[in-house]
Amino acid sequence: MPAFADTRWLQTIAACAFLAAFGTQAAHSAESQETVDRIVGSDVRQEEARTTTQTGKIITAIERTRENIGTVRKTSRLDTVDIVFLTDAARSEGGPPPAVESKVEQHQDDIAELRKEIDANALLFNAIDSRRVLAEDVLAVEFDGSAKIVIYAAARPSN
Repeated sequence: MPAFADTRWLQTIAACAFLAAFGTQAAHSAESQETVDRIVGSDVRQEEARTTTQTGKIITAIERTRENIGTVRKTSRLDTVDIVFLTDAARSEGGPPPAVESKVEQHQDDIAELRKEIDANALLFNAIDSRRVLAEDVLAVEFDGSAKIVIYAAARPSN
């Protein structure tokens, strides 16, 4: 009888370990667009642009990354999330042009921290995820007041 009890105990532990390891991932992948919309609660818009036409804005946003990290951390509601796909800066295109790449290198630690904060922020993570943007492709963010964010991503939109 004790051997049976030990077997049941081990099976219970194994089942709990399995659910702990894979349960949240399965639940996360089962999210519908409706759920994402409810979490984001913002109008998520996207546009494509060439880095050369946006260089000034991107560099200014990169230079403000340190102060924007705190704002990203505290953001829980936005009316609008604009994602600007910098198609010519995507990895498949060779990355950002030299002027932008130089700024990215100068602020690489701050940009890495910004990306972590975006990943940790449910609203922003789900907003970029809904457009199939990875946090590692985000170069900078720019806040326009307290209700709008522009996210600059070195990526091509998925069609």
